[in-house]
Amino acid sequence: MQLEIRPDPAEVGRARRWARSRLTGLGIGADEPLAETLVLLVSELVTNAVVHTGRPAVLRLYLPGSAPEPASDPASGAPGAAGATDPATTDPAASDRAATDPAAAATVRLEVADTSSRAPVPRCVGGDATGGRGLALVDCLADRWGWHAEGSGKSIWCELDRCSQSREGAPPAYGGGLSAYEDFAFEAV
Repeated sequence: MQLEIRPDPAEVGRARRWARSRLTGLGIGADEPLAETLVLLVSELVTNAVVHTGRPAVLRLYLPGSAPEPASDPASGAPGAAGATDPATTDPAASDRAATDPAAAATVRLEVADTSSRAPVPRCVGGDATGGRGLALVDCLADRWGWHAEGSGKSIWCELDRCSQSREGAPPAYGGGLSAYEDFAFEAV
């Protein structure tokens, strides 16, 4: 499933509502930890795309048991122009996990694709700063996350394992956890 995002801060709220409605449609309650975490991750990644690129973006959500929809270019609406919709295509490790780990079939994946080719870069923020911690939050909350080039832009993705109760013993996410960041926060541009 996907939602085209305009470069407008009001789109962040619309993206959260859209994600909640998709989860409800699959029987995942809004008060379940998975739903709360996913909506926060949607908020962080869409905010980064809207604020730091000033360009349209596409929010993609892959839920267990949902069939992928064709991607479309946010500018032209042309099917398939924004890249592959299969998580295994955008993250080769996803197909390996699905083949060897039954819990991977219950993985919820979120992607935000934009037309900025600039990679996520570390940014130092002071303790009183009101922003600049988005990707540090993603790293702490997601079971896995990363980014890759997509066409002339990029896609930032994260995954939550629906069946996992704890990240203990799980392989480290991209970046290795909060301790790897110390006083750094990350900004996707």
